[in-house]
Parts: sequence; structure tokens; C-alpha cells
Amino acid sequence: MNHPTRADGDDPFFLTGDAEADALLATDRLALLVGMVLDQQVPIEWAFAAPARLRDRLGERWGIGEIAAMAPEDLLEVFVTKPALHRYPAAMAKRIHALCQALVEQYDADIEALWRDVDGVSFVRRVRRLPGFGEEKTRIFLAVLAKKFAVRPAGWELACAPFGDDQPRTAADIHDPASLAAVRAWKKARREQGRSKSD
Repeated sequence: MNHPTRADGDDPFFLTGDAEADALLATDRLALLVGMVLDQQVPIEWAFAAPARLRDRLGERWGIGEIAAMAPEDLLEVFVTKPALHRYPAAMAKRIHALCQALVEQYDADIEALWRDVDGVSFVRRVRRLPGFGEEKTRIFLAVLAKKFAVRPAGWELACAPFGDDQPRTAADIHDPASLAAVRAWKKARREQGRSKSD
């Protein structure tokens, strides 16, 4: 099992509106990483509440090594069981399984090794190699770690730009219902302008 504790950053942890789900994200790095992967093509609350539901469904199988060792079809069944954990549960089950396998193979199931003794550029390079993390998602993940957990490798602001600023645009900037609404409004405006979060 991998349940590292939170190192307090600047913001309280609020992403789902559910106290238990938010507490899990704040204290369990695997839950946070899973939420980051699932945060696409679904509302942000749905994506980040899913790790708590996944943990409840897996029980003693919740953990990087345990998920990596599961048969892919078993994890798929967990994801597709109603209510499904994502809009695209089959694709996401495959992605989470591959993510956990990569963490076992490359980092001995130690998520914090991703940012231990590295600068911002090296962090981005490491995370980009993980299943489910593109360039933008990787930079957002670094912003989340920096703003909420005080994980700030040297040069993190530049490495996660533009997501290290004060513009409420991602999960890194949400700490209450008002900031959640602000992020949602900002994303909607960007979509209407045909622009991405990083523009």
C-alpha cells in the first residue's frame, strides 16, 4: 500500500465537495494521481471523486502494487460497474493499470520519487513518461503539488507555466465552491474562444 501523508501547501484541499473524497486526495498520493489521470472529458468533481469510489470498490487491493498486479479485466470490471467511474471507463481502467505498472517498474511504487531530488524540468520529464500524462496535464500536476502540498522543486514556476500563476484555471486553483465556479467559468470562456487552458 502507498499512503504518504500530506505536506501542507498554501491552499485547503477542495475539489469534489465531498469531505471524504477531498480528504483522500489530500492524504493519498495515489488517489491524487488517479484523479489527475481521470480529469478529462468529465466534470472536475466527477474525476476527483472517482479515486475514493475506486478505493472503496477495491478494498485491500487499493495500492500501486496491488493494482499493477491485477488482471486488466478485473480492474475493468471495477471501472464499468454502475455507476461507472468515468465517461470512458474501459479506456481509463487500462490507463490506470498501465500507470501503476509503470510506477512499480520505474519507481518501486514510490510516487514521491517523481519529485525527490529533481528540479522542475526533470520532474516534467519524469511525469511525461507516465501513462495518462501529456504535456499540459503534467504541468497542471506540478502546479497542484506546488500550490497545495508545498512540493516546489527548483524552477517549478517556469516548468509548470502558465499554471503557477494566480489565474483560476485548473485543479491547482480550487479551494472552495467560489474558486471551483471561477475555474469552471474560465474554462467555458476559453472553450468559447477556441483556446486551451495554457493559451
